Amino acid sequence: MSASVTVIDHPLVQHKLTIMRQKDTPSGQFRTLLNEISVLLGYEVTRDLDLEDVLTETPVSQMTGRKLAGKKLCFFSIMRAGDGLLQGLLNLIPSARVGHIGLYRDHDTLEAVEYYFKAPGKLDQRQILVVDPMLATGNSAIAAITHIKKRNAKNIRFICLVSAPEGVKALQQAHPDVPIYTASIDERLNEKGYIVPGLGDAGDRLFGTK
Repeated sequence: MSASVTVIDHPLVQHKLTIMRQKDTPSGQFRTLLNEISVLLGYEVTRDLDLEDVLTETPVSQMTGRKLAGKKLCFFSIMRAGDGLLQGLLNLIPSARVGHIGLYRDHDTLEAVEYYFKAPGKLDQRQILVVDPMLATGNSAIAAITHIKKRNAKNIRFICLVSAPEGVKALQQAHPDVPIYTASIDERLNEKGYIVPGLGDAGDRLFGTK
């Protein structure tokens, strides 16, 4: 059975994404918009988190409130572009733990090559949210999730801004237990492995590099 795919089509997400797609949107505005969108995506992705009852004292009386249950969440950023989504998610859930995995795409083979990995403990007891703005070929997401699973992580979700049908299919086949959340499934990949229409290289647009 393939992993589920949820397209988050909230009007604010689509509005901000359209501005990000524009080629003349400057890096500063691009970063701000991605930060804002990540909060909206995070809200949708975490809507079914487990809660537990907690006795609470308000200024007026006691009540039974509800708080997140279990170990703190872990956001896993696929560097470097994933860091653009990370800050907004941390604004939403400041207590979350953070992992980083460094991958770069070999421009000849389009395969993902790992160069860095750092993670909090007890991944097997945490909800893991792997974040990367783009799901193009799927190679980076597949490699990242494979390495995270090697650390005994079991409950994983993948969040991206823009995806290609090819990447969605590849990730579903490699990790059918990992739900995918995206703001858009675009038309296709071009011959260079870029999403069409996409928004270009998210890392370069975030940081003003080429």
